Amino acid sequence: MQANESTVDAGEVAKFEAMAAEWWDPHGKFKPLHMLNPCRLDYITRQIGAEFGRDLTGPAPFAGLRILDIGCGGGLLSEPMARLGAEVVGADAAPRNIPVAQLHAAQSGLEIDYRHTTAEALAESGETFDAVLNMEVIEHVADPASYLGACRALLRPGGLHLCSTINRNPKSFAVAIVGAEHVMRWLPRGTHEWSKFITPDELFDLLRQAGLDPVDRKGFVFNPLAWRWALSDRDLSVNYVTASLSPVG
Repeated sequence: MQANESTVDAGEVAKFEAMAAEWWDPHGKFKPLHMLNPCRLDYITRQIGAEFGRDLTGPAPFAGLRILDIGCGGGLLSEPMARLGAEVVGADAAPRNIPVAQLHAAQSGLEIDYRHTTAEALAESGETFDAVLNMEVIEHVADPASYLGACRALLRPGGLHLCSTINRNPKSFAVAIVGAEHVMRWLPRGTHEWSKFITPDELFDLLRQAGLDPVDRKGFVFNPLAWRWALSDRDLSVNYVTASLSPVG
């Protein structure tokens, strides 16, 4: 695949286009992401803080960092990064997501550079970032290996790549598809395709093939009694997140 070709899956984009107006409704079709977001942000902020030596208790700890939120949707991650002082570019292949994100950022008094574009197009134009947030996207692209290659090209030397997705096993089918889409109806049926899920070992291999150095992985685990998500060192059986670095030299 050439650098300027896209790994966007038109069918996957159409699914999220249909839900665009509901991004900021915590009880709507993106309820699972709203529930997961505090846990995601905990991991993201700690990883960025540790990698770039930032004190998360100080004012604007991410000032001076340029962060890309690829597959930004309505801006659920872009906005917290901007509040922490980062220069944020939010990119999404679904055009209807961008005005939703722009309007919400304006209402929140935040300056975020939202663009209807792809990782491949950004890489082709020579854009670079200190960190790339690649959260819950890779299971929706047509060619994960080429997509990760584009993400790698977007990182500055020593840059941080954070990627979360869903494991592929019987439990993830039961939880992420049967449970989330059919029983709880948190997501429209057909949002996910089990065959596109990626195991942690497969993702680590793909990251290495893309020229990245995987350094960490954690599970996102839902506790139905406490009704909240938490990070786990051991349980990566369904949702999980990885951290990897681009070479310095």
